[in-house]
Amino acid sequence: MSADNNIKCASCHIPSLAYTDGKQVAVGVGGRTGSRNTPSLSALDSMDTNASFFWDGRRRQLEEAVLDPMTNPVEMGLRDRGELLQRVQGNVEYRERFEHIFHRQNIEGEDIGIVLADYVRSLSAEPSAYDRYVTQGDRMALDTRAVLGLTLFAGKAGCSQCHLLSGKPAALTDEKFHRTGVGLDDIAPSLSMLTQEVVKSSLKGSAIGDRLATHPDEAQLGRFNVTREPADIGLFRTPSLRGVANTAPYMHDGSVPTLEDAIDREIYYRSLQAGEPLNLSAEERANLRAFLETL
Repeated sequence: MSADNNIKCASCHIPSLAYTDGKQVAVGVGGRTGSRNTPSLSALDSMDTNASFFWDGRRRQLEEAVLDPMTNPVEMGLRDRGELLQRVQGNVEYRERFEHIFHRQNIEGEDIGIVLADYVRSLSAEPSAYDRYVTQGDRMALDTRAVLGLTLFAGKAGCSQCHLLSGKPAALTDEKFHRTGVGLDDIAPSLSMLTQEVVKSSLKGSAIGDRLATHPDEAQLGRFNVTREPADIGLFRTPSLRGVANTAPYMHDGSVPTLEDAIDREIYYRSLQAGEPLNLSAEERANLRAFLETL
């Protein structure tokens, strides 16, 4: 479905990597690189009705979100949704299946979004060790170190304030937007110019993603690209931590290479926000990592 016939959804959303790709940022048609780390698809089955999609939350409907990469210039690179529709209509097997599902001969662009979204929602992961520990009462699912890490996650480390443990299965996200400090230092000298350009452009929907894919500095503005509210500069959607041990590198721009680095980064920034150090010993950090590996 890509312009060069080489890129598919599974090129960036690899099942063994919790539907990420292991790269700092996504690589699309012609080897072009984008500006955002590929988000996992593992937690869509546990999302609530307030869910939004992409790191900046620019889409509220999954049926729209799944179509945007098709026409993004550095992802799949099709000219427009008309070309996508032509490709589906031109495939006899696809055409017959769509006719069977929708009980009509003509395929519409929205139909493609509907079936893709339904498939993506079906990608629920097998119950994790943490799931078995909580929902199935399997006390042996977590070892002693992981149980200590869970206590830290829900208590002293404060991780569960944003990565919620509620729900069955736990979504491990609050579906909100937070500032992590990642990327803002790099654009500080040109912040005024960048924000003015975003306001001037006033883009919406897929046009935002198309722009950010080729403008990495603007991509660091986060939620501001959608709302154009100054308070949203540098805010990004809280990712779910399902399968987090398999989704390195981390953060919206993939700039944090390992899980240990991500833990250190979070501890450092939470300390800055709280105005006092969050002191976790090397042993406590190891316990926290052990728990994260059970998710």
